[in-house]
Amino acid sequence: MSLSPDLLLHGYSIGIFPMAEHRNAAELFWVDPKFRGVFPLDGFHVSRSLARRIRKCGFSVTINQDFAGVVDGCADRSDTWINAELRDLYLKIHHSGQAHSLEIWEGDQLVGGVFGVTLGAAFFGESMFSRRKDASKIALAYLVDRLRQTGFRLFDTQFLTAHLASLGAIEIPRSQYRKELEEAINASADFTAPLAQSAEGVIQRMTQTS
Repeated sequence: MSLSPDLLLHGYSIGIFPMAEHRNAAELFWVDPKFRGVFPLDGFHVSRSLARRIRKCGFSVTINQDFAGVVDGCADRSDTWINAELRDLYLKIHHSGQAHSLEIWEGDQLVGGVFGVTLGAAFFGESMFSRRKDASKIALAYLVDRLRQTGFRLFDTQFLTAHLASLGAIEIPRSQYRKELEEAINASADFTAPLAQSAEGVIQRMTQTS
């Protein structure tokens, strides 16, 4: 199966997403889980230890400053579902304004991040990576805060992992997911809206609702 950017986005709009078996796979396949991982935007869990890390880590946070670097960081592991075709597709829809990244920096080094696709007020989280302790958790905290402040209604994580569950992600049936998806993609949100996302502000907003 070969995909165009338009077909990729259509798949997201009807509740399916593509994957490759491994880095060198020539084929992609659609995935339609019976149960879907989602992050309730008012349910991100900030532990005391994570709050301390956010305050004291010394990392800086940006959006869309190194989209390709984040995708490559996510694919830089022994077992990855991001092959060359998917990487190229993500870069194309990033350039068209419908895929975004959030980066975590230590000085001028990219040490963590997360990227995803957007349709309306839905954010489809694709993958994240970490090269420093808690960098991916910090990226998720800033991401959830940004999604909440810029009008998003749905944060799709595709699958529920133990790591995501520890931060507040849940699993919902396919039928419920599709209902929430339809409502979200027919609403509007702006991932790139200018925000002042200070460490203290993120912690305060997250702890008020978690």
